[in-house]
Amino acid sequence: MRLLIAILVLFTAVAVYTDANANETNPPVKMSKSEICHATDSSYYNRTKNFTAYETLTECLEDGGRLPKNYQPKKES
Repeated sequence: MRLLIAILVLFTAVAVYTDANANETNPPVKMSKSEICHATDSSYYNRTKNFTAYETLTECLEDGGRLPKNYQPKKES
């Protein structure tokens, strides 16, 4: 029984750590070094490695970023 509880605690700790780490590496919006704001649906989002993270596209744009060419943002909820 103790082993089962220990395993459950371990899995919970790993899940919490993984989720927190994923949010740091995949924020909702990334501003690239060239000041282009990439939301998760932008074609270059996954390719953008050196970035500043933002919670919303509006925050990124207000901080001096711009949208990628030919990109139409989804409405923020």
